[in-house]
Amino acid sequence: MEIVRVENLSKVYGKGENKVIALDNVSFSVEKGEFVAIVGASGSGKSTLLHLVGGVDRPTKGKVFISGKNIYAMNDDKLAIFRRRQVGLIYQFYNLIPILNVEENITLPLELDNREVDPKTVKELLELLGLENRGKHLPNELSGGQQQRVSIGRALITNPAIILADEPTGNLDSKSSDEIVSLLKKSNKEYNQTIIMITHNMEIAKEADRIIKIEDGRIIEED
Repeated sequence: MEIVRVENLSKVYGKGENKVIALDNVSFSVEKGEFVAIVGASGSGKSTLLHLVGGVDRPTKGKVFISGKNIYAMNDDKLAIFRRRQVGLIYQFYNLIPILNVEENITLPLELDNREVDPKTVKELLELLGLENRGKHLPNELSGGQQQRVSIGRALITNPAIILADEPTGNLDSKSSDEIVSLLKKSNKEYNQTIIMITHNMEIAKEADRIIKIEDGRIIEED
């Protein structure tokens, strides 16, 4: 079943001599439960694409459908709510709240949405993340790999339609990178979680079900 469809997506910054085409007429789809890697060099447009798919930015033209909904037909308020409930975002630099502990950071999306927190779900998630003994720790008491695990938990807690991972291993050593990719694969297989990950590392990309290569804002190859 198709969970994401991108149609003729373009993003242009500036005008005239300052015009930059960050994304140029990109189209693809993702099936539910698929793990897709988008690869490309710095400046290729992959981060722009990820942000547009997630509703973080609006395109110059084109459409993005998530679970059959045209997300850019929504106004900003409705899009923000949809994004919070249906899109899990994992960033390179974790973006954890320093004064909140592990459990509080993970459950923050539910709290912001005035949704009930199920202690059993939190416990199961901490076990999946290998953080069952770190629930009350603050971010500065964790390693980089552990902090990234917390950000993965925060993305998973709402049971979103898709998870978008923006260079999730870019700030980690090789051992921690392997652990994070393994965790993403585990959540993909055990939870049937749809994941779109961008990376410049082809070895990491090979762990995905499918690789989309992007260059100069265009898709040049799909494996």
